[in-house]
Amino acid sequence: MSDAARIGLGMMRIETLTDDEIRELYAGAREAGVVLFDHADIYGGGEHGCERRFAGALRLSPTERSEIVLQTKCGIRPGQHGFDFSAEYIVRRAEESLAALGTDYLDVLMLHRPDTLVEPEEVAAAFDQLEAAGKVRSFGVSNHTARQIELLKTSVTQPISVNQVQFGLGHAALVAQGIAANMEGLKQSADRDGGLLEYARINGVTLEAWSPFQRGFFSGSIFEQGGLRELQTVLGRIAAERGSTPTAIATAWITRHPAKMRVVIGSTRVHRIAQAVAGAELVLTRAEWYELFTAAGYEVP
Repeated sequence: MSDAARIGLGMMRIETLTDDEIRELYAGAREAGVVLFDHADIYGGGEHGCERRFAGALRLSPTERSEIVLQTKCGIRPGQHGFDFSAEYIVRRAEESLAALGTDYLDVLMLHRPDTLVEPEEVAAAFDQLEAAGKVRSFGVSNHTARQIELLKTSVTQPISVNQVQFGLGHAALVAQGIAANMEGLKQSADRDGGLLEYARINGVTLEAWSPFQRGFFSGSIFEQGGLRELQTVLGRIAAERGSTPTAIATAWITRHPAKMRVVIGSTRVHRIAQAVAGAELVLTRAEWYELFTAAGYEVP
């Protein structure tokens, strides 16, 4: 996998852009080497809004379409509380996404958030139908634990190729809990996902980090939030030492991990995308990696 292929561009915020701005964003991403474009059926008002804007602004030729990876997600019921992993719903929303994106196939279809009412045989029926029709080439999940993936696999025969989870210096429980394992009384040691990081590495599931520069659950950027002065100082110092940028260093912190994660950024700024790609080309030392981790407020026993 090339360094640029480690970076994906999230399309969550493009609905308010003009067609020219969408084309400029796409062209800048492609020039930087990005091939992965991440969607969801609920982005843009809940009814495929961003997917439609993407297709309408770009009108990709068959050749251009074949050169990129389009992935989207379904399972969250727009305008309602809850989720729906029934076969009928998954197939219908996938076909609506295909129409909205103006494409004959999706490279990846993901189940957006866990549905506790899931019946794995329903998911299997949907995946089989979509695969047999050539409408979806591979399947994944988002925000799922290891055991939730295992439950799906009791019926689903296709590989679960990707799991998109929030991860970055501002939201690092994925690695923090393992680092502090067996430390009674330390909040960081709580196991919230059943060893998802190790599960993904053992089973060949690619982890994609969404909102990689957010603190907590959309609590603000790690580059701007007032409570992260130490992290911002360390990011700035390492960036200066490396002749780079804080965005690149924050990206490199994720891509340094041997799990070989991808980073999906939701920026609409072309320069931020280029900085992230540059970060994927950097290899932080172990000392740099752990210094950033502790500067973000996590503990190393």
